[in-house]
Amino acid sequence: MKKIILSLTVMLMSLTTFAQTESPHLSFKGVPIDGTLNEYVQKMKQKGFTYLGTEDGIALLKGDFAAYKGCTVGVATLKQKDLVSKITVIFPNCETWATLANNYFSLKEMLTEKYGEPVDVIEEFQGYSEPRDDNSRMHEVGMDRCKYITTFETPKGKIQLYIGHNSFSASFVLLSYFDKINGETIRAKAMDDL
Repeated sequence: MKKIILSLTVMLMSLTTFAQTESPHLSFKGVPIDGTLNEYVQKMKQKGFTYLGTEDGIALLKGDFAAYKGCTVGVATLKQKDLVSKITVIFPNCETWATLANNYFSLKEMLTEKYGEPVDVIEEFQGYSEPRDDNSRMHEVGMDRCKYITTFETPKGKIQLYIGHNSFSASFVLLSYFDKINGETIRAKAMDDL
């Protein structure tokens, strides 16, 4: 009988400790999206990312993420409030639509498995006609007429996967994590300014 009571006590203590350590913030690479920019950068460096620099409240890091090599990670804060609220991963450039779409749909599938069905999906080309081949699809991406966006909602925040570009020669998949608590804190700060 003593063994059963002791076992139950240990189990309850373990569950209580676990419940106390789980963060109310959305996590990226197992690290809650919270704290100052410098604190968060240090945690990402411990996860194997290389720090590239900071500009306008966004720290840039380089590293591997979700089995993709050489991703760029942006850690964002609001200039007036040094509080991390958004993480964006820019996956490596793709030269063909086949590779770009494969990256997007592979990540979408993994995110759906982890977070459940998305709350919103837009996957369309917005030109005059549907592009018929790889080159015309990449042209539409470069012209900003490719809208592939999938949004997931969790109690801790929002996750958005989308196809983006910097130019005709730089097209890639992006994945953004928006922490709900810190996002609301930053929004409240902005509202105070109005």
